[in-house]
This record gives sequence, structure tokens and C-alpha cells, in this order.
Amino acid sequence: MSKIKQAVVLAAGRGTRMGGLTADLPKPMLPVHGRPILEHVFDGLASVGVERFFVVVGYLHEVVEAHFRDWRLPVEFRLQETVDGTGSATRLAREFVGADPFLLTFGDILCGPAAYTRCARMLLDNPATKAVLGVKDVDDPWRGAAVYVNGEGVIHRIIEKPPIGTSTTRWNSAGLYSMDPVVFPYLDRLTPSARGEYELTSIFDLMMADGLELRISPIIEEWRDIGYPADLEAVRGRQG
Repeated sequence: MSKIKQAVVLAAGRGTRMGGLTADLPKPMLPVHGRPILEHVFDGLASVGVERFFVVVGYLHEVVEAHFRDWRLPVEFRLQETVDGTGSATRLAREFVGADPFLLTFGDILCGPAAYTRCARMLLDNPATKAVLGVKDVDDPWRGAAVYVNGEGVIHRIIEKPPIGTSTTRWNSAGLYSMDPVVFPYLDRLTPSARGEYELTSIFDLMMADGLELRISPIIEEWRDIGYPADLEAVRGRQG
């Protein structure tokens, strides 16, 4: 297989940290340079060969569905009726994914197309690898998940939302993944985290305990997690 041709996009959350900006729009639909964040994500994935999309929606899902209903490539929507974590959201894509590998990204992550290509190739070029996590080098990965690897880029530990100042790795999970469908039985085994959510990153502990190989794919180009109003203003301030 030369490319990964299907993508799962998680876009169910409200984005409460964005305050009033998401009163009438779900966070992935907030505009950046005249287009919703999610449209930038779709365009980036399509540019590297993705041909079909599965979007998990929730808060104000009608807005997302109306915008992309007639998009140029096939888009399937699935409502996450109880927004209780990225793990349970991903589980909804089992039938869509079938037996082929897939890319997965959060709907509020902006990055260059090369990041998608690199993440996909890391999975396709390493047959023993069953999941790849896009990661970004940051000062402190407290906003995401701290990812610990060996010298060959193989993951041996992940800590979701570590307390500020406690991580000894600079790798932050970047909300971008490539995965083999073998992940779905592990999603079925998830239990709620300390935050009361079914966390996608929790399956990786289960997979590593079974001896499965996971790798990182460093993102070396521009990347932004639109988590707060300041993040949105930062990307709006850059050249479109």
C-alpha cells in the first residue's frame, strides 16, 4: 500500500475553554483565514491522498454536517451522543475503517500536509508497527500527553495530561495518528480515566502490554492545537 486513503476526524467537543467563541459554532468550525478550521484539516488530508472521511460530531453537529454535506470527497458523519472521550469517539469508526489502515486527527489541530504524509509512511514502512503518534517537541507537554521513547523512536510510556513541570520528555502527543485496525479490540477494553473519560491514548498502554510496537512521528513544521482563544488569534495572525 502506497498511501493511507481514509481518515477519521474527531470533532464532537464544544471547546469550553474558548468561552463565548463557541456559543454558536463548534470549535472545529471557527474561521481561520475565511474558512473553518476543519476545512483546513480536510484539505490537508486530501492533498496527501485521503479519499474518504469519517467525522465524529457532537455539539452543534448540524453546523458541521451542513457545511460538508456536499464536499468534494465522501464524508460520513457519526453523532457521539455522549461526549465522553476520544477513545469512545474513535470506536464509532470501526465499520467505516474495515480492514485498512487509517489516519486519525483531532478536528482542532492545524499542521502542514507533510506531517500527515510522514505519519502515514511511518506506519506503512514498518510492518511490525501497529500505531504511530504524531508528536511535537515542546518545553512541557502538560497540555497533551507526554510520550517517552527509546533511541529508535519506539514508544514505551505515555502519560495523559501530566502535571506541569513533571515530565522528563519534550515529546507532546500532537493529536495526529496513523493506525492499524488492530486498535479496535483495545478500544473495547477501555475503562474511564481519572478524568472520567475514555482516553484514546489509554489503548496504547494496553497494546504495549501485549507486546505491540508503537512509534512516534515527529512534526517538524508548523503545528497548532487550537485549545484557547490565544491559539486561535495566533493562527489568524499568520499569513493565510
